[in-house]
Parts: sequence; C-alpha cells; structure tokens
Amino acid sequence: MTKLSIIVPIYGVEQYLRKCVDSLLAQDLPSSEYEIILVDDESPDACPQICEEYAAQYSHIRVVHRENGGLSAARNSGIEVAKGAYLMFVDSDDFIEPNVLGALMKQVERDNLDVLRYKHQYVDANGSPYNPYKSDPYGRHNYSAEVTDGISFLNTRFGTTCYAWAFVVRRELFEDCIFTPGIYFEDTDWTPRMIIKAKRVASIDCMVYNYLLTRQGSITNAVNRSKQQKVLDDKMRLVGELKRQALELAVQGKDNQWFSRMTAANVISIIGLLCKEFYPERRIYLNELEKMNVFPIKSESVKAKLLNLSPRLAVNLLHLKNGI
Repeated sequence: MTKLSIIVPIYGVEQYLRKCVDSLLAQDLPSSEYEIILVDDESPDACPQICEEYAAQYSHIRVVHRENGGLSAARNSGIEVAKGAYLMFVDSDDFIEPNVLGALMKQVERDNLDVLRYKHQYVDANGSPYNPYKSDPYGRHNYSAEVTDGISFLNTRFGTTCYAWAFVVRRELFEDCIFTPGIYFEDTDWTPRMIIKAKRVASIDCMVYNYLLTRQGSITNAVNRSKQQKVLDDKMRLVGELKRQALELAVQGKDNQWFSRMTAANVISIIGLLCKEFYPERRIYLNELEKMNVFPIKSESVKAKLLNLSPRLAVNLLHLKNGI
C-alpha cells in the first residue's frame, strides 16, 4: 500500500537535484509505502536524464515528463498520477532531513489527520541553516500536536507565510483544490483553500524541510519590468481572492481573522510597489483596492495606520521618502 506520494517539480536545477532526491531516499519508511514522483517540467538541462537514472535504479521512483507549464502545472501533473493516501511536495532545489518520514506518517495515521504541518529551516548553498525565524507575531511556530479544525488552525497557529511544501495532506483534499497555473504566489493562493477544507489538522515539532535561500532568479528579486508588473497584478488578484474567502466565512458565521491579517500584509506589499516601481500608475491600483473594500486594513503597523487615514496621501508621502 502506498501511504505517501512525494511530488517534486523540476526545472533547471541540475546542480541541486541529486541532493534533493537522495534526501528523499534516505528515509525510514519502507520503499513499498511511499513513492517519489519526479515531474520534469521540460527542463532544459540534464535534469530529465538524472530523473530517468533514478527511476531505473529505484522502483518507487516514477518520472513524469511534461511540456513546460510552470510550478503549479508541474505539481498538478504529479497530483494526477499520485497513488498515495497522503501527498507532500518538495521543491527540487531543497532537501529534507534523513529518517523523518516515519514520524510524519505515524502521527498522521495515529490521529487520522487531514493535514500535518512540520518544521522547516532556511539554508545556504552549503546546507548550513540561517536563523529560521526573526519574529513570531501570530504564533506561527505553535507546533502543537493537538488536533484542531482547519479554520482554527489558520487563526491561532499559523502566520502569513505559506509554503505548499510544509504539509502532509490527505489526497481527498485535492479533489477540488489544485494549484492555479500561471500565477506567482501560488502557495499563498493554495494553502488557505486547502486548510479550510480540513477537519483534522495538527503539527509535529520536528525539523523536516531545508529551504535553499541562495538561488538567483527569485521573483522577489526580479528586476525585469514585465515580471514586476505580473508580481503586482498577481498580488492584486490574491487580495481579491482573500477578500472573497473572508466574506464567504463571515456569511457562514465563521472566524476570518487570518484572512484579514493576510489581506493586510499583501495590501502593504502592493503599496510598497506603488511607492516605487509603479508610482505613475498608483491611482489605477488604489481605485481597484478601494473597490475591493480592503480599507481599513487590520494591522497595528505605522504604515497600516497611515494607509487607513488616507491611502493616496500615504502613497505620496512614502514615495517622497523613496518608498517603503
């Protein structure tokens, strides 16, 4: 029986891929109980050949070759063929700690969980960890094993940083909750949609995932104008989706405070872009934000208070200060 499917989307990571896959093999689950799905997103380097080498050597590794479609599409391709009762994601330039999957699956099965969150740390190219967290304003590091529902988990134990690779997820939750292709911030789009569907959620106080911080080409460092434009537009889209979900929960009489926090964080991020790269277009985006009824935003930061006083005045003042 396949208990767990690990989906690895792959593109342009030739120098990191072997370390990633080797970490997935160095585990304490029998190979008959988990599978590794390597999704080659038409990688232009030696990754397709490396994938086939591993598949030829290990019976629980499968390879999916697909036309390039981006991270979301690659993950969705893995979901389509996964056989496991539970799924997890590992980015192909990252790696996991040895012999951790056994503990994850033991807790998942013991508590009949829909979602299990595990700990992660940020590492450099040598695998040495950075200080993983500078602050914890919303209790996002409450790795309690106590079982709760998804909405309570979001509101009381989760912060505003969303990573799809931070969870083991029951496969049934993917039936109408896959990744949206063609957008940035796909993890932030997907994570709350997934968690609010879950009835039984818990965490494990175990370091599992190592996230590589030093790769170049991140969208957060993008300087290309067209990429920056898409970053802005996708953030606007995300705010609209968060507002929609918040309203849906409010209509149902359910707590939506996490969505308010997340909306505030993204609005402040948008304002930062409007103060810098997109100041000439500020009126267009401010009008759209006002139509979405995002103000007043719920945050105690000085920037938020200034925005709630007057978004337009705030943008002008922050622009004069060379942005935020």
